[in-house]
Amino acid sequence: MSVIFDGSLFADYHQFYLADDIAQLPEMDYAAEDMRARIVTSEQGLVVFTVRNMDVQVRVELHGEEPRIDHEKADHVVMGSFRTSGRIVIAGLSDWVPDAARASVPPGTLRAMVIFTGLDTLSEDGLDGDDHYVVHLWPGESVGVTVLRQRQGD
Repeated sequence: MSVIFDGSLFADYHQFYLADDIAQLPEMDYAAEDMRARIVTSEQGLVVFTVRNMDVQVRVELHGEEPRIDHEKADHVVMGSFRTSGRIVIAGLSDWVPDAARASVPPGTLRAMVIFTGLDTLSEDGLDGDDHYVVHLWPGESVGVTVLRQRQGD
């Protein structure tokens, strides 16, 4: 396992994304089921929906195979996939793309498991909280969005 990003992203419109570096993240339509799943995928990208419209803590880990994760310790867990040419962008929705974080990854299809924690720690005004988002990536077959643990109340 290697950590390819560990930092803060501005989750403008409650979103951040991972996408192939040479592809443009396409316009995506979001349905109610996407909001409940908290991610939406396209052929070359993955958008994560956060609980805050502020800077959030994001960690992205690259694995050689699917990691074993204790889902019971998470608020929400969801899987998806996207294709990459071997380099990805990790950014907030309104980040200036040329300055966004980038990381080398295996080319081809990457599976993603997104772990959401601290979702119930938000202040009354929704501006502060201890919410964290960890994205685990590994090479694998393409899959649709699958919720493994649904956050209560979503």
